[in-house]
Amino acid sequence: MRKIAVITAGRSDYSIYKPLIDRITQDSELELFLIATGSHLSHEFGMTIHQIEADGFSVHATVDMLISSDNPSAISKSIGIGTIGFSQLYSDTTEIDLIIVLGDRFEMLAAVIAALPFNIPICHIHGGESTTGLIDEAIRHSITKMSHLHFTSTKAYSNRIIQMGEEPWRVITTGAPSLDNLKSLTLNEHDQLSKLVGMDTKDPFLLVTFHPVTLAYKDTEEHISELLSALEESNRNVIFTYPNADTANRSIVDAIESYTRDHSNSQCVRNLGLKNYFSLMSYSLAMVGNSSSGIIEAASFQLPVVNIGERQSGRIHGENVIDTLCSKSEIVNAIEKATNPAFIETIKNIKNPYGNGTASEEIVSCLKSLDLTKSLIMKKFHSVN
Repeated sequence: MRKIAVITAGRSDYSIYKPLIDRITQDSELELFLIATGSHLSHEFGMTIHQIEADGFSVHATVDMLISSDNPSAISKSIGIGTIGFSQLYSDTTEIDLIIVLGDRFEMLAAVIAALPFNIPICHIHGGESTTGLIDEAIRHSITKMSHLHFTSTKAYSNRIIQMGEEPWRVITTGAPSLDNLKSLTLNEHDQLSKLVGMDTKDPFLLVTFHPVTLAYKDTEEHISELLSALEESNRNVIFTYPNADTANRSIVDAIESYTRDHSNSQCVRNLGLKNYFSLMSYSLAMVGNSSSGIIEAASFQLPVVNIGERQSGRIHGENVIDTLCSKSEIVNAIEKATNPAFIETIKNIKNPYGNGTASEEIVSCLKSLDLTKSLIMKKFHSVN
């Protein structure tokens, strides 16, 4: 039986992992070793480790690494603390056959750096993507070069990883695992959601998820101010979710909490959970912000998306996404377009470029058949002619 360590650092990656975790736990040839870190262990971010446990999964180990601050120094120190913590965990844990990490979070970087001296093969999900407005760009590609197997969401991203010198046999296009959730998802009813968010979800509303742009974190207050001014002018019901644990996230939290106090047609929810979040996506008039969920999952709901600023710049997206600058007037115009019945009609039959919901099945099949020999660890640079 192969021992598979899956590292989750917060609500966003956990929702992507969930179908894969389900499949690993159900497979008799694989043993799940689930490690929670990052904002999962933070009271400030809702101790979302409890959501993992509520879903019926055992958390086998934790690495507490977040410093309670959102400045660059705190992020750097958190990476260092995390590297030490993961190093100790790998040293103390009975042999791990494979480590799975996802995306571009700094917590994942710490986990991968710590794993290198132990010669544990690393499988990276969602590599090869580009987000030019974030330090995540550098983190993601760094993780790629330290990983031994790559599960990508599109063929274009696979090609980019090969362009970075990775051997083609190590790169497998599976699609986005988060879409697997939609195959078995039963949406929550309006009554249940309305009670949760404090607003009648039968009435049209905008779902707003806005995160800091880490390469321009000093502009965060200006960015959120432009967004909130646009929402005020649009005068629609708004449901906010909380931002990620990134540099300057507290500026966003403070601003949206102040906005909801002053605007009775708005609410903010700290942690929705996967089912509630997807249910709100299904019922919302449009999605507004700069979250990857607007780029990856929203197309499966035929949901209009106003994608603001540079945070997702460089990512492939469907025709449901309207890119806009982070200025009040541009956002107002984009919201008007996104909520226009004529635009909504044009995206009714769009295809999601991130796959068809079979990623987890393909990943598990590979985990079981992978040859765990020296050749997996001994990487060679692949030159592209």
